[in-house]
Amino acid sequence: MIDYSFTCYEELSDMRIDKCISDMYEDLSRSFIQKLIKDRKVFVNDKPVKASYKVSCDDKVSFTSPDNVLPDILPENIPLDILYEDKDILVVNKPKGMVVHPAPGHYSGTLVNAVMYHCKNDLSGINGVMRPGIVHRIDMNTTGSILVCKNDKAHLSIAEQLKVHSIKRVYTALVHGVIMEDEGMIDAPIGRSEKDRKKMTINYKNGKTAVTNYKVLKRFDKYTLIECRLQTGRTHQIRVHLSSVNHPILGDDVYCKIKTPYKLQGQTLHAGVIGFVHPSTKEYIEINAPLPKYFNDLINNFDGSDGL
Repeated sequence: MIDYSFTCYEELSDMRIDKCISDMYEDLSRSFIQKLIKDRKVFVNDKPVKASYKVSCDDKVSFTSPDNVLPDILPENIPLDILYEDKDILVVNKPKGMVVHPAPGHYSGTLVNAVMYHCKNDLSGINGVMRPGIVHRIDMNTTGSILVCKNDKAHLSIAEQLKVHSIKRVYTALVHGVIMEDEGMIDAPIGRSEKDRKKMTINYKNGKTAVTNYKVLKRFDKYTLIECRLQTGRTHQIRVHLSSVNHPILGDDVYCKIKTPYKLQGQTLHAGVIGFVHPSTKEYIEINAPLPKYFNDLINNFDGSDGL
């Protein structure tokens, strides 16, 4: 028997409990999850729930699986680009191609495997054995700052800041087309696609509020380099928003239909700045992850005459 437990983050809010668990553990079938719920073996905040229950942010979900076995998540000696570290938190500059936490098909080589080795036993356990220390995520092919919590106190503090949108998150993106206005805001609700549950989309009926502010950094002949500031933190938010205004991110193989002429591994999107109030000192900290070499090279290799 395997015990599962996790704390719901914002993107899961208002989701039916069976779908919520299915999204968290894709290796468990929906029918298996629904049977557990029917048998009153799924608990939210230590109370059994019905299939109609919709989760809220910070709900603590737990259940026991008699048939499915989670693989051992083992520490791995993977080099980390550490931007900041103390007894409470760790800020890592995640490289392109690294998955944040284990999932089907990616049980090793993840950021979790790396931080388990680096931090030994000093990681928050709130999000369970699959996501120790992980309080927020960025996509596999997005680079940049990710905050890891070493204890539950730090985890709860950062989770609360994420909940009220007080954490500063600034991304750099290279998008198709020339954006003429110097800055702007995209305010459009985002929800899971009904056609493909692994994709997100603009959804005015069932989506959640999503706001992205952007500012042009440099214009090229066919592309625009922009800075994006998140007011909310929906799954794939920047990628979906920019695609919705016909400026998809260069290299995005999910939300961009334009074939890139460059050899890229996914979207040209970098989580540069992350700013937050430290869980212990209560002082504001701002960490900046420099653009990765591939991103800098791409910009520098554009013909200088293309810059506008």
